[in-house]
Amino acid sequence: MLKDMELMAVLPAKDIDRAKEFYRDKLGLEPAQTIENENLIYRCGKGTGFLLYRTDNAGSAKNTQMAWGVQDVEKEVEELRARGVVFEDYDMPGLKTENGIATMEGMGKGAWFVDSEGNILNISSLPA
Repeated sequence: MLKDMELMAVLPAKDIDRAKEFYRDKLGLEPAQTIENENLIYRCGKGTGFLLYRTDNAGSAKNTQMAWGVQDVEKEVEELRARGVVFEDYDMPGLKTENGIATMEGMGKGAWFVDSEGNILNISSLPA
């Protein structure tokens, strides 16, 4: 039943205005819908999207919360850096980045950044 339904990620934001500015200025995204001035729905490719909602709990997760599948990680990193996005560097067993990009065995490449609210976001190679 659920396998055929549209899926939407949900991200917390302590400051909706600051988050809206980050997603607009850094990622080039505009909300498709605003609900009660404190909840923003963004639409992305193939019917996907995410809800950004206001809560004081934002930024508490220490794991990847949302990811975009892209054709060319290096190109996307370059374009996002030009817009002011700062990519994380990791050096731990199984995950080491070089210039912000990790090559993961059997999974392609990936890069992580943190939004204005402390949410860890990712771009990764689309599966072959």
